[in-house]
Amino acid sequence: MADVLIIGGGPAGVSAALYTARAGISTKIIYKDMGALTKAEKVDNFYGTPGITGPDLIKMGLAQAEYVGAEIEIGEVVKIQQQFGEKTYFEVETVNASYTARTLLLATGSSRAMPKIPGLEAYDGKGISHCALCDAFFYKGKDVAVLGHSQYALSEAKELLPLAKSVTILTNGNDPEIDFPPELTLRKEKINEVLGETRLTGVNLESEILPIDGLFIALGTAGATALARKLGAFTENNTVIIDENTRTNIPGLWAAGDCTPGMKQIAKAVYQGAIAGTDIVRFLREVN
Repeated sequence: MADVLIIGGGPAGVSAALYTARAGISTKIIYKDMGALTKAEKVDNFYGTPGITGPDLIKMGLAQAEYVGAEIEIGEVVKIQQQFGEKTYFEVETVNASYTARTLLLATGSSRAMPKIPGLEAYDGKGISHCALCDAFFYKGKDVAVLGHSQYALSEAKELLPLAKSVTILTNGNDPEIDFPPELTLRKEKINEVLGETRLTGVNLESEILPIDGLFIALGTAGATALARKLGAFTENNTVIIDENTRTNIPGLWAAGDCTPGMKQIAKAVYQGAIAGTDIVRFLREVN
């Protein structure tokens, strides 16, 4: 079990790892890709790195974290849970492995844009959910669908299968990235519109109207906001709410970087990562 597990290998996560690892705290970073910095041809507004590319900056940061003792794993996080007992800890599942940690830092950057489907935002919270682990119980014996086409969508569907009457995967015209099991109905048509009155009642596909009681959004990979919701952390406007020490309302859970309110800049991510890292060290030493 690691002392701290950091989800995200960008500036916020790496900055935190530099402080925790150097303090002798066992630190593990899990990341899937380089995030938004992949698209940065040049970074001229961060201290001491004139003209560096985004990918090079990420590579240098990860190498530095590894140099000071952090362990680094590449993987897509699909599920996290908090376990309670004599000592509280977190369980994190990726596509191919599982990990445990005493504390957790979410630093995956900002959530991806939602598809522009008419009606999608109108029924958010009224039949549309972003967390199967949180809301599956409310759809017991009902027909539901998951919007997505990747491992994340499959993970959400698995949470729904034991309770729902039926679970349909809606890819919205995208080719599935994985093979979905036969107990899930797969529909590849584009979604023209989300339908409903006071609550969601169905989706208008290219070929027909599909009646459903709930639609779970699981696009791409699970961002920090989605992961935070699964643990009961407060979120607002697709950001994770934190205090001045970057702590969430869940003991042992921090968030830093673009997934939190405010400007989306490398400097802010590094600053918040440093705050999170030092506060995690303080927290772990106090609870020992």
